[in-house]
Amino acid sequence: MQFYQKRDFGQFISDTFAFFKEHGKNYFKNYLLINGILLILMVIIFVFGYRELFSQIMGSNTSGQNYYFEAYFQENSAILILVSTIVFILFLAVTMVSYSYPILYLKRLTETGNKNIKADDILSDLKNNIGRFLILFLGLFFIVTPLAMIVFGLTVVLMFILIGFFLLILLGPALMNVVNFLMFDYFNTKKGFFESLSYAVRAQFSYKNGRDKSPFWKYWGSTIVMYFIIQVVASIFTMIPMMFIFGGMMTIPESGELQQNPFEGPMGIVFFLFYGVSLLFSFLMINVIFVNSGLQYYDSRTDLHRNVDLSEIDTIGTHEI
Repeated sequence: MQFYQKRDFGQFISDTFAFFKEHGKNYFKNYLLINGILLILMVIIFVFGYRELFSQIMGSNTSGQNYYFEAYFQENSAILILVSTIVFILFLAVTMVSYSYPILYLKRLTETGNKNIKADDILSDLKNNIGRFLILFLGLFFIVTPLAMIVFGLTVVLMFILIGFFLLILLGPALMNVVNFLMFDYFNTKKGFFESLSYAVRAQFSYKNGRDKSPFWKYWGSTIVMYFIIQVVASIFTMIPMMFIFGGMMTIPESGELQQNPFEGPMGIVFFLFYGVSLLFSFLMINVIFVNSGLQYYDSRTDLHRNVDLSEIDTIGTHEI
């Protein structure tokens, strides 16, 4: 599979699935070896740590006895703070691996051409890039995020004159592409944060040579289609338990009263188990978005397309008898 080449809208979609067909087994095996334990721990702590909390919230709201929830929070505040802290730390660790893993995997694959990438190779790359990742995280948190909030805030205000809805649909995938291009360029080159950010923005609208037409719409369309596919599949894990929960709430038992707290009993356990699986699935599906973004990034690097073409020309005839 050639990565550094020009692609149209349809090729971004088809080549994303072709990548997982060709490399998916090795890709997800290494991903789960590196990130699997952290993901499972986060899901378990979330499911069992917050189940009782949501049960108390729902019970107090439906019964009109909010003081019970206030008393519960005061009595268990230390445990809730501890659980929240552990979940936050695990979430940061999982996010760091989940966001950097596909970039480093594709980087190693494009540079070496070795299809049998091992988990130790990616772990070595992760260790070597911890400093750059921390700089990237700080830049995203203190620079990109505030700017994005300002832009989306203005978009929400413009919703009152309808144009905001169209801007939101337009800016959402575009901002996602800018952030993903920033990360790919930052880890694939020796550029600084601001230089990669500048490239990520400019690459959305034009190629380096300036002769080809703008790639904005094919990048935007590819991202929104992939995101829509992922959301449709992920919704299966959330819609099924929600249907059972609401069905249980509307069921009238022998007492003649509606079920007040849907998070109590076996149905509550089933709901949170499905929600935990949905959370796990969402982190796995992030990889699909990143691989698609990687193909877009390689499409934008026209400066490397010629190098790849020349290397292929040099190998012509070398394998002939």
